[in-house]
Amino acid sequence: MDLGLEGKRVVVLASSKGLGKAIAVQYVQEGAEVLISSRDPEHLLQAAQDIKQTVGGDHPGPHTEVCDVSSKQSIEKLFEAASDKLGGVDILINNAGGPPAGSFMQFKDDDWKDAFEQNLLSFIRASRLAVPQMQDAGGGRIINIASSSIKQPIDGLVLSNTFRTAIAGLSKTLANEYAKDDILVNTVGPGRIETERVESLDEKMATRKGVSVEELKANYDAGIPVGRSGSPEEFAKAVLFLGSFANTYITGQSLLVDGGYVKAL
Repeated sequence: MDLGLEGKRVVVLASSKGLGKAIAVQYVQEGAEVLISSRDPEHLLQAAQDIKQTVGGDHPGPHTEVCDVSSKQSIEKLFEAASDKLGGVDILINNAGGPPAGSFMQFKDDDWKDAFEQNLLSFIRASRLAVPQMQDAGGGRIINIASSSIKQPIDGLVLSNTFRTAIAGLSKTLANEYAKDDILVNTVGPGRIETERVESLDEKMATRKGVSVEELKANYDAGIPVGRSGSPEEFAKAVLFLGSFANTYITGQSLLVDGGYVKAL
């Protein structure tokens, strides 16, 4: 299948590791011009080198730009770099690291404000900058990376549960508003995907429950119909299609890549 990505201009937020990095690899492999970003310059440089090595051959690898997604000025600078290095944006992958784990009474106002800026306002700011460029180009694709908590809240992740759900509402609203411009907007939520974020949450949960990490993981895997956690590559492949120009009719949807773990319809 031709995904229509050759030469397309892609910006991936928070893409020096984990899901963002895996998504960037997929787009680079399909011939897109990709700009990856991270607030950590060293991680960003290493990610670019890793992606170049993964793709192989004489491919120059992705473009890079340091960006703290919780900063308005930093996101604006990222899009300036996209204009300079790519000539614009056809596809935007909104992504951000998850907020701290914890229960409701643990968090103060500043914690909520920080999570709002990082995990919701960042998506709003990036989309607001991308949409006019997509309109000028005659269309575009926006994928908002959320969590399986958009369908089923996860214990101990009140901040994530709140703002990931808001992302789904944002996506649906943008999808309805900009479908006329051939800008398709979808949400993709990971279930248990093997990333550093999930490993960190597992360690904290295992400590809280007084069990080993291995036992905790085995219990989680037993509850997943396919019997295992997913890989970042498996998640990225779903994002790749929805955020491609082979997708011409799917918009406003929330897709979970979770091996069937969430039981909600």
